[in-house]
Amino acid sequence: MPPVGSEKPLKPDRSLPGYDEPTPETHRKMSREKEAELALNNTRFTPGTRSLLIALFLLTILAIPAIQLVSELRASHSGGGLAMFDVCKLLPSREKIRATRTFADVDHLVPTAAEIKTVEKALENDSVVSQWLLPRVQSIITEKLRAGNEQAITGRDGWLFYRPDVEYVTGPPFLDPARMKERVRAANVQPDPIKAIVEFRNQLAKRGIELIVLPMPVKPSIDGEMLSAQAGRAGSLQNPSFVEFKERLSRERVWVFDPQPLLLQRKASGPLYLETDTHWRPETMEFVATELAAEMGSANLVASQPYDISEKEIAALGDIAVMLKLPAAQTIYKPQKVTLRQVTSRNALWRQNKEAEVLLLGDSFCNIFSLSAMGWGESAGFAEHFSRALGQPLDCILRNSDGAFATREILSRELACGRDRLAGKKQVVWEFAARELAFGNWKPLDMTLGQPRPAHFFSPKPGEHVEVTGIVESVSPAPRPGSVPYKDHILTVHLVDMAGSQLPDKTGPVESLVYLWSMRDNTWTKAARLRPGDQITVRLQSWADVAAQYEKINRSELDDAALQFEEPVWGELLP
Repeated sequence: MPPVGSEKPLKPDRSLPGYDEPTPETHRKMSREKEAELALNNTRFTPGTRSLLIALFLLTILAIPAIQLVSELRASHSGGGLAMFDVCKLLPSREKIRATRTFADVDHLVPTAAEIKTVEKALENDSVVSQWLLPRVQSIITEKLRAGNEQAITGRDGWLFYRPDVEYVTGPPFLDPARMKERVRAANVQPDPIKAIVEFRNQLAKRGIELIVLPMPVKPSIDGEMLSAQAGRAGSLQNPSFVEFKERLSRERVWVFDPQPLLLQRKASGPLYLETDTHWRPETMEFVATELAAEMGSANLVASQPYDISEKEIAALGDIAVMLKLPAAQTIYKPQKVTLRQVTSRNALWRQNKEAEVLLLGDSFCNIFSLSAMGWGESAGFAEHFSRALGQPLDCILRNSDGAFATREILSRELACGRDRLAGKKQVVWEFAARELAFGNWKPLDMTLGQPRPAHFFSPKPGEHVEVTGIVESVSPAPRPGSVPYKDHILTVHLVDMAGSQLPDKTGPVESLVYLWSMRDNTWTKAARLRPGDQITVRLQSWADVAAQYEKINRSELDDAALQFEEPVWGELLP
């Protein structure tokens, strides 16, 4: 026997796998690129399969635009345009190309990300394949799987919830410093609601006006049990930062009226919000209006006007159900019946009064049951019942969305133009949906009263209609139908090089700031597809003629501070 330590090392038996060798149960240490290369080099096709796959691939790619082109060519014979060719509008105009002198100018020839996104949304919205396929697929998903989409979440017993509302109550604390830094970086917004509210309160206080902040609870906060059984057992749903939000405003001596505790006490009588809508029931709204007026009773407001009530039943399908984009004949969600209590005065529907002592700034929670375009009746909303509970007229600035800044922005612009909307006011009530605390832009806005500015843009006289032709210099964005919780939208167009026999004699170019319908009943209008450089013909009238009717409709503005001080006009696109 050889001495210990003198054994020759045994050669490994290559017939058996070693611990360092891959087996059928282990994965080789190989990059994805190498795996793909091996797959491509070793794939074998039966005769004709390769050609068939290529043909099917090309057919799939070409079929959708071919169907779209045929559909639009048929529509063009009846006056419709080729929306498919909107992509060509991303190409630079001849004027831009001729104006290019340096390498820096070349950058202006490239379309911006916002312009590309707008065209992309237009193509998506106009796709006949998408319009045919999406409702049918969504119907199957909703009916069989009880699933929603990117805007709507299905709840229990046929209830629907707006996804941002659910994300607000289940998401991170909106006052968390890391969360606010993330929002600044991602969306370039001012995310701190406390800073904006305190600044607004201070600006009003300088004029002896008191601010009342009214954060409106979102649907999951009150009727959470209809979202899920687990949410019902958890009790009231609320963002973790909301208590801190109220405490910090209290330390700043800001008056906050939070109706959530009152509503939770009232829940014994049943659900307080609409089943397929983001908003509250009529009796819930009237209850909050009455409670707010009672709390403001010590403000020495003088009751001066009698109001009458007339009941009216209405049935409507909620805005969240509309956002699901189900087929028109769907029966999964049915219209809900409610009883409205319309407010009248001297046999006429309630109307706001700019001379009132109280100004209400509000969003769609105020417009629901008040703005007929929302489908739930008119003259029976929060402003009407709040005015009745106060026993006096009420001034209002209402906008369906962006409660964090939209109504403040309207007020700021009026003041900057020398129109003192705060004259004679004692109190301002600022209502906004609580989700704005987490997702809104709380940008600072100046409330300084300016001097009246001379009118540079053309505006028809009240009661006058003027037809003009002009070139679109710039146009504000229009939301994609179904992506927002409202069915109608107005955009803004800067119209230049205007011509028309009814225009006044004026040296130099004539221009106007024109408001146009961009979306009606969740369908884009022709104005939604306008691009800079388009020549259009419009019928103009004074904005003062229609402001009372259209001011509450959600509207997008041009991102140009100078234009925001010009007097707008209302327009109607002509063929």
